[in-house]
Formats: sequence, C-alpha cells, structure tokens
Amino acid sequence: MNDMINSLPPVSQMMRESGLEPKKQFGQNFLFDLNLTGRIARSVPNIEKSLVIEVGPGPGGLSRALLMAGARSVIAIEKDKTTEPILSQIVAASGGRFKVIYDDALRVDIEKIAGEKFSICANLPYNIGTELLINWLHDIARGVQISSLTLMFQREVASRIVAHTGDTQYGRLAVLTSLVADAQILFGVPSTAFVPRPRVESAVVQIIPNAEKIKNVGDISALENLTARLFGMRRKMIRGIIRDVDWSEFGLNGTERAEDLSPEKFLEISKKLVA
Repeated sequence: MNDMINSLPPVSQMMRESGLEPKKQFGQNFLFDLNLTGRIARSVPNIEKSLVIEVGPGPGGLSRALLMAGARSVIAIEKDKTTEPILSQIVAASGGRFKVIYDDALRVDIEKIAGEKFSICANLPYNIGTELLINWLHDIARGVQISSLTLMFQREVASRIVAHTGDTQYGRLAVLTSLVADAQILFGVPSTAFVPRPRVESAVVQIIPNAEKIKNVGDISALENLTARLFGMRRKMIRGIIRDVDWSEFGLNGTERAEDLSPEKFLEISKKLVA
C-alpha cells in the first residue's frame, strides 16, 4: 500500500499542477521536506496501531508521511477546499486508510469524528494553533481518549507550553498543559523548511495525556478563566487583581504574581473559588 503512496508525484509538483498556493487567511505554511515530515510522523507513539487525526493537511505532505510511517488510518480536517484535487489523489492511493473532512477544526467534534481512541499529529496553522490546543486540553480533561498530540508550533508558543513556574515563558498554556499531560519539545524546525517561509522558527511539541493528573483536575473551565485573569495582568500582585479572597487560605499573602504560582496552586485556587 505504501508503494502507491510513494509513487505519487512530489508535493511541489502536485501543487503546481493544481494551481494551489498557500493562503494567508488560513495561516498556511506548507512543508515539502520529506525527511522532516517523516521525522514528525515517526514521532507519533505506536503509530502503526493508531488512528491519527491531522488538522490542516494542506497539500498532504505530512499526511503522506503518516501513511508511509504505517498509521493504521489517518483522518484529516481541512478548511480549504481548494486542496481537494491533491488530497483526493492521496485518498485514492491510500487503500482506504486516508479520509478528509472539509470543515473548520475549531468547530468539529473531534471525538465523534474519531469514534475511538486516537492520536493527533499536525503542522498547525499559526493563526489557530493555540486555540486548538486549549480545546484539546479541555477534551483531555473531560476524558476524551486522546493517546498523544504531536504538534508543530511557533518556537515561542512551544516554549510557553513546556515552561515551568518562574520561567519567563510561563503562563496559562504551561499551567493548563501540565495539569493534564506531560509535554516536551522534540526538535526545532527552521523557517527555511516552510513555503512560504515564515518570519519565525518552529518546534515540534509532544503532549502525552497523564491519567493520574486528569483524575485530579475535572473540568478546567474555571482554571482557564483564572489563568487568563491573573496572567492577563502578570506584573500585578494577585491581591490587586482579585480583591475578595483571603489568600492565606492558600498559603499565600497576596503579594505574589501569577508567574510565582505553580500549576497545582492555580488548580487549588480555581476549585475553591468556584466551590
């Protein structure tokens, strides 16, 4: 089956033949480097047993790599229907292992689309990457069976996801992620790997949901609201942001700033404030 995928023309050729060009409104930056797409695909844990959801496949470079790496099946969610002439060729060559849903990834019910336990792997559109991640963290917290997330972000965003308390990059992404999962940066990706070339460097982040952590969290809506509120004024003392709280209940004096609070402390505060 991989022979059929491997026999497809290069992605760049398929783009020329179809007249497809990256669209700024969709935050599209395409990957043509086969070594790089292959490396990302092979980073998906247990890929040969996995259903993989991909967001924003564009001309299908990563889609092809996932199939070549042995993914049991791949479901791609793509908003841009002008990619259909290219993606339909991958569908035809996949032997039933590749399916494309043309819809907005921010609106679809990813759990319903999958219908089983799944992994997510994507070169995320820059303009919605953070919003998608937060949606998926909510899904993880409520028990959606996501095995792993292997995601491309701008390097700055990647650093914010894996940051620790006190780090310059520490903020709500780090808090939300660390309370439901374990995250690490796998490798960096130079801007020269993309077409068009972005002004920023990128990195691949892997996020593995942690069942023990998830049991202690529950709904993270209150937690998200609290982190947004405190990190939204991160240079102010917390007692100046939320005034009607006895901070001593949490072992604090109120002079702390958001960056001083551990993820666990954020969780403790959020649970008490909504009780």
